[in-house]
Amino acid sequence: MKTNAAVTNGTTVVRRWARSARSVGGARSVLRETLAGWGLDAVEDTALVVLSELITNAVRHTRVPLGSQIQTRYQREGDGVRIEVHDADNELPAARVPGETGGWGLILVDSLAARWGVDDRDGIGKSVWAVVNAEGDEA
Repeated sequence: MKTNAAVTNGTTVVRRWARSARSVGGARSVLRETLAGWGLDAVEDTALVVLSELITNAVRHTRVPLGSQIQTRYQREGDGVRIEVHDADNELPAARVPGETGGWGLILVDSLAARWGVDDRDGIGKSVWAVVNAEGDEA
């Protein structure tokens, strides 16, 4: 699992990851450490589930050239965190009919996050993002 630190400052952490299932655990570890450093333990469990779903979708479903990386960006927002997963595929994520073999990812994100969406990137690709706040905060 190869990672490159792109940005780390007081409110934002950005990392690049190989498009590999092994990167999911690494991205979760960085998010866990980041949340602890920000004193946001209250959102850790939910944020880790949301990140896992977003990055797993990028690993499994993007159709990109060999060697393309996925970027994660964690940005503090008040008592919560904005989680972004960037990839080089222009195809937008779509909820699938859930079943025994999957399809629950975006449904979980929708139910756990205060809000989520997809943004275009400069050039190619997209950013799928979600905001997770402390329980009870609808902001």
